[in-house]
Amino acid sequence: MRTEAEHSAKMAKRKAAHDRIVAGKTVEKGLVIVHTGKGKGKTTAALGMVVRAIGHGMKVGVVQFVKGAMETGEAAVFAHFPTVEFKPMGEGFTWNTQDRARDIEVARAAWEEVKRMIADDSYDMVLADELNIVLRYDYLPVEEVLEALAAKPEATHVLITGRNAPEALIEAADLVTEMVLVKHPFREQGVKAQAGIEF
Repeated sequence: MRTEAEHSAKMAKRKAAHDRIVAGKTVEKGLVIVHTGKGKGKTTAALGMVVRAIGHGMKVGVVQFVKGAMETGEAAVFAHFPTVEFKPMGEGFTWNTQDRARDIEVARAAWEEVKRMIADDSYDMVLADELNIVLRYDYLPVEEVLEALAAKPEATHVLITGRNAPEALIEAADLVTEMVLVKHPFREQGVKAQAGIEF
């Protein structure tokens, strides 16, 4: 076990190294952030970033591509914040709707809202929740998404969530996190989706 003096010396060394690294980082820009993978937490992590942005007085746009047919806790919370434009525009998961033409129509309407928000430099952050699902089922061309991201205002952060992010989107992103499923109560224990946890 280290002595207090040894611990202090080691931490001072780490701080000096960290300070040198940070001093060399001068670029600040809006990021394209992708949360993907089979694990739970993609939307939850993105909504955490939205909360953080609210705390900094930033204007945020949120468009949900799947949720909309159900009441969610996040919709109830964000309704109280005037700096957040929250639009749940989905009609449910594709296996519930059973209407590909309607799913494409709804996805297109939601994407038009996301594009509008991305193009408007008054938004500091835009969240396209479950956009990856829409891309996976070819409801929107990924090229169109990449085009909008390439043209976004320099300072705007764009968050995209959902399983199966296309490789082209992963390559275009600045930050990609893959949520890994280790254990889930739905699969192992038959526990249904619950308020406050999944919605």
